[in-house]
Amino acid sequence: MVKEIRIYIEGGGDKKDTKKAMRIGFSAFLKDLRQIAQKKRIRWQIIICGSRQNAFGDFKNALKTNPNAFNVLLVDAEALVNTTPCQHLKCRDDWDLLNIDDEYCQLMAQTMEAWLIADIETLKKFYGQGFKENAIPKNPEVEKIKSNLNPA
Repeated sequence: MVKEIRIYIEGGGDKKDTKKAMRIGFSAFLKDLRQIAQKKRIRWQIIICGSRQNAFGDFKNALKTNPNAFNVLLVDAEALVNTTPCQHLKCRDDWDLLNIDDEYCQLMAQTMEAWLIADIETLKKFYGQGFKENAIPKNPEVEKIKSNLNPA
């Protein structure tokens, strides 16, 4: 039986305060799963890793240093996904994921930023009068807007 779940997440930048904010956000987002784990006395840890490469490195290291934990890698897909998560990451990033089951590799939206503009009504409620709806691209295919929001 699993006694510990460790989730290695891409994002949060390099600063403590931005990583902390992201950890708080993901903790709220995954609250229901965390509560299920806690009821079963399973330890739960969210690790915000910063860069995509750091997330992969931290995950690979965790497979060696915490082999009894259920270690999960959670990264942006960064491209359209037509294969399994591990195959996608091997093809796109040339990451060595041999002998790793796909349940340990989870992909977020093509770019996490797309999630932020997928629900305009919720954004309006959250930001109130200060929200500038006209600044949001009108393309309903939010995955294709990345170049407009994040030129990197």
